[in-house]
Amino acid sequence: MRLKLTLLAVSASLCASALAFDRDWKPSKHTKPHHTPRHADSVQLGPRPFFLVDNMDDSQLKDALEQCKDGPFYKTDFSIGHRGAALQFPEHTKESYIAGARMGAGIVECDVTFTKDRELVCRHSQCDLHTTTNILLTPLAEKCSVPFSPYGTEVDENGEPLPASAMCCTSDITLDEFKSLKGKMDASNPLATTVEEYVGGTADWRTDLYAGTDKLNSLGTLMSHKESIELFKELDVKMTPELKTPSVEMPYDGEYTQQEYAQQMIDEYKEAGVSPRDVYAQSFNFEDVVYWIQNEPRFGKQAVYLDDSYETMEAEAFEELMGSRRALRSYMQEISNSGVRIIAPPMWMLLTTTDDGEIVPSLYARMAKRTGLKIITWTLERSNLTDGGGDWYHQTTVGAVEKPGDKFKALDALAKKVGVIGVFSDWPATVTYYASCKGLR
Repeated sequence: MRLKLTLLAVSASLCASALAFDRDWKPSKHTKPHHTPRHADSVQLGPRPFFLVDNMDDSQLKDALEQCKDGPFYKTDFSIGHRGAALQFPEHTKESYIAGARMGAGIVECDVTFTKDRELVCRHSQCDLHTTTNILLTPLAEKCSVPFSPYGTEVDENGEPLPASAMCCTSDITLDEFKSLKGKMDASNPLATTVEEYVGGTADWRTDLYAGTDKLNSLGTLMSHKESIELFKELDVKMTPELKTPSVEMPYDGEYTQQEYAQQMIDEYKEAGVSPRDVYAQSFNFEDVVYWIQNEPRFGKQAVYLDDSYETMEAEAFEELMGSRRALRSYMQEISNSGVRIIAPPMWMLLTTTDDGEIVPSLYARMAKRTGLKIITWTLERSNLTDGGGDWYHQTTVGAVEKPGDKFKALDALAKKVGVIGVFSDWPATVTYYASCKGLR
């Protein structure tokens, strides 16, 4: 039974700056193994963390962070590269991964999905090629599940024009075809009347500087899952692959099952000789995590359950869960009893504020720790705070996290008060700065 169904029953019973970048840079052939110290001279943070510290209001935390401006800064597993360094680099590209590693991320993420010929590739969603690559500008657009439709081509029930749209999936094309594409910043223009307009739309607080302005010849190099493993080994980073929920019906083509998909991902690490200690396999699908625990226990030991109960539960049931010690105790115990040791909710589920504006752990965070679960969270630097607080990732700390520098306040609370073991970030340098300053490994 899916975890969310069990949780519904439980709830009912109680009435998710630019960095100088050299495209010719390659990792050293003499990369040291993980058990040796990771030296500071390989980490380059760029100006952003310093900008954020300067942007903070005067406080003891700001004083402490200012004292660390001269470093040393080092690679740390506390800093996790979310899709690489997706704030400014096209996500899940070689360039994004290298940038994240250069910023000190000790762990880097490849979201895993599959192609038409059942090869595993790095992409956040099985069906996001129309917004994350240049596919619509290539002949492969003919193979997309849903072709491009300009703004206003169709109208809704009130006669209002519908936004421009398309849907292109990795399962629409083969691995070789996938590798022929180029990655771009994840964006689209809903008012587009042409394909060229549609593939634009990058948020004004991001940049196309490292993606290329000519989308047909974008700079992002797409990677298979196997290629990401080899790159991460060269970069001397640990790996956190996320098995993405398929957008196609499983079993795919009537025979490729969800279990075979989950096993294939682990098999590629085994074939590459990667130690299970260097892999944090993740999934929002609870059954995937349990499958690894039961069938690949060495990898399952640190498999990560990505908690999206805020989405899978009815709003009323979720609200009741988050406010009830009893419900949360049952929820966390059920997760722990399955063998899961690491849980990963979004940041806002872990934090709340007191009446005087202090950021403190939520009841959810306290009950997870009390149950003995380790916690990883996501995603710092994935939202813009120049227009004030209240965005999705900081929705429970409105008033306390309102401007860019306040991100360090949230990060400090996650590290010191919640006790998370790692933080995903779209700009790993920010987390690396904090971790290096606080001596977190």
